[in-house]
Amino acid sequence: MRLSIRLLALVLGALVCLVLVSPPALAGGQPPYQGSVSRLDRATRRLMTGKSWRPGCPVKLRDLRYLRLRIWSFEREARWGELVVHEDAARKMLRVFEKVYEARFPIRRMRLVDHYGANDTRSMKHDNTSAFNCRWRAGSPGVWSMHAFGKAIDVNPVENPYYIPSSGHVSPPRGRRFVDRSNRRRGMIFKRDDVWRAFRNAGWEWGGTWRRVKDWQHFSSNGR
Repeated sequence: MRLSIRLLALVLGALVCLVLVSPPALAGGQPPYQGSVSRLDRATRRLMTGKSWRPGCPVKLRDLRYLRLRIWSFEREARWGELVVHEDAARKMLRVFEKVYEARFPIRRMRLVDHYGANDTRSMKHDNTSAFNCRWRAGSPGVWSMHAFGKAIDVNPVENPYYIPSSGHVSPPRGRRFVDRSNRRRGMIFKRDDVWRAFRNAGWEWGGTWRRVKDWQHFSSNGR
């Protein structure tokens, strides 16, 4: 009998410990942030090869990392997103998007650009937040974009378009109604807001402060 009581006490104690270490939900019932970093598995390598990555790219597949993390949607729901970034940026970006999630900043979708054939135009059209893509810098053929190094991320391209004031060019075209930054709407990024601060604290810079063009969606490790 004593043994049974003692065993029951141990089981109950273990259950109490499990409850105590479980991460609490955030205010308003928002599920706690979760994120993970892993090496590219075989399926992801196969998906990327010939699309976002190919021989001759400035980084090797072994230098990239797969991030799976929780994001807050425009429908005010917790969902899962995925990114591929350079191994040097992986842990930093997990922390960045933890701050973004806790601020309840909405992200439309976050899928690997390979699901759009690694076509940046198609990815932006779907308002997809993405990172690694072995491509040239916009408007500079022959110059690698920081996305090609896995050290740049574009967030909500429709709400934060690429804009050239001198020509009026907007990319993606659906982003034209967001060029007027005085009209603040959900999903838009502004200097000193929660998203800007999260990236800034990680040492990354924002394309929204560029002079000749405005790339409001773009954050990178070196400001380019």
